[in-house]
Amino acid sequence: MDKHEGRDAGTIRLDDPWYDALAVGWGEGQGEAAAPPHPAAGGRRAPGASDIYLEVQRSAAFQEVRSRYRRFVVPATAGFFLWYVAYVIAATAAPGVMARPVVGAVNVALLAGLGQFLSTFLLTWAYARHARLRRDRAALDLRWTVFEQERGQERSRSREAGR
Repeated sequence: MDKHEGRDAGTIRLDDPWYDALAVGWGEGQGEAAAPPHPAAGGRRAPGASDIYLEVQRSAAFQEVRSRYRRFVVPATAGFFLWYVAYVIAATAAPGVMARPVVGAVNVALLAGLGQFLSTFLLTWAYARHARLRRDRAALDLRWTVFEQERGQERSRSREAGR
């Protein structure tokens, strides 16, 4: 972490790609015009942050992370939605079944309703576990790649500006 001097004294800058900062260029330099992209050698525009993100988005590693995400989320969402709709339909279409007592004052509807809460917590746990075991490491590697590429661009821009 670096402390800033001058106008923003007291604020802390985190050079960590896991830090949830604003997107590149958003809210930075209040009132100042964004610097136009510097032309690269050969008269072409130098690659910007958007080019880095597009390159990462097209990469096989990013596609694998997205694929792993979808392979978990789509079936989990469909299953949970069907479970919820089944509960609502059973409560409306079969009130006699839902009112059937199980133990004392506890009936099928109450157990199914508590099952909704339990399944929500289980699904949340399963999602967090899946993310930790199958996506977080690859996503962190991608984030560090982007971070390093952006830092390389900043260094090259500062070198060009110093000339």
